Amino acid sequence: MYNDKKVVVVLPAYNASKTLSKTVREIPLGLVDDIVLCDDASRDETVLVARKLGIKHIIEHKINRGYGANQKSLYEKAQNLNADIVIMLHPDYQYTPKLIPSMVNIIGEDLYPVVLGSRILGKGALKGGMPIYKYVANRFLTLFQNILLSQKLSEYHTGYRAFSKSVLESIKYQENSDDFVFDNEMLSQVVYKDFEIGEITCPTKYFEEASSINLTRSIKYGLGVLRVSIIFRLSKWGLIKSKLYS
Repeated sequence: MYNDKKVVVVLPAYNASKTLSKTVREIPLGLVDDIVLCDDASRDETVLVARKLGIKHIIEHKINRGYGANQKSLYEKAQNLNADIVIMLHPDYQYTPKLIPSMVNIIGEDLYPVVLGSRILGKGALKGGMPIYKYVANRFLTLFQNILLSQKLSEYHTGYRAFSKSVLESIKYQENSDDFVFDNEMLSQVVYKDFEIGEITCPTKYFEEASSINLTRSIKYGLGVLRVSIIFRLSKWGLIKSKLYS
């Protein structure tokens, strides 16, 4: 609990058995009330490891439904648990759970209703081993998004996010894609509803076990990001109606 607000960490997992223990052991359990893991039909022992770690709330997708569908299940469960602050953290140990207290503090003190752990603030991304082509793509897409969404965020593509209860209750995340572009659709919904977004510098690690999408999926993701930004702007201008914002 923080200021009488319930804190829930949600973990979207896929083949995370090798890194899950490291991730969970750094979660500040004195601050976090519940941990929810959703396994998206992993081919390894992710669920078994989660049970051994004592995670009480485990959701199992019997077929692989996608990264976005994974998060939908997690946020729905967090809301059922009456969470006031929800931290979405990848269990691949690419992002450090040691920033959870800072993210909780920002939302718990009503400074910002949304907080992103940014790899781009400072030199965390390249220093942590982000491939150059991904860094360049990140910077280009972020510039494009900032222009169309009228924001000044350092990046939109981090997998480390925190949301207040009011945000999750206000946006239609269930209408979003089941694929990776879910993250960007969700942020566009946050901006559309005029919620302010805070960012904190987040060191990151790129290593063999850390999750990553291949070049083909990266291109598909990038095109999806451009599409989301254009739809957002056209919706703001009243030229189209999108189910994401209606």
